[in-house]
Amino acid sequence: MQPCELCGNTYDKSFEVKSADGSIHIFDSFECAIHVLAPTCSHCDCRIIGHGIEADGDFYCCAHCARHSGVEEVVDRV
Repeated sequence: MQPCELCGNTYDKSFEVKSADGSIHIFDSFECAIHVLAPTCSHCDCRIIGHGIEADGDFYCCAHCARHSGVEEVVDRV
């Protein structure tokens, strides 16, 4: 058992996550994995755990935050 990368907890059900860059991370919960790996919204700084929006290299948690940052092409609903 390896300790969680974020909290240091040693847990018999910890898991590995391989990042897009090939690095391996060890976590004891999805919560810890989210805090380390999930991108943050360029407007409100919350962690993006859903699909989010990418515009001009920036990531946003929702259309509202993207629009507030000047991205005009996004909508919440059609």
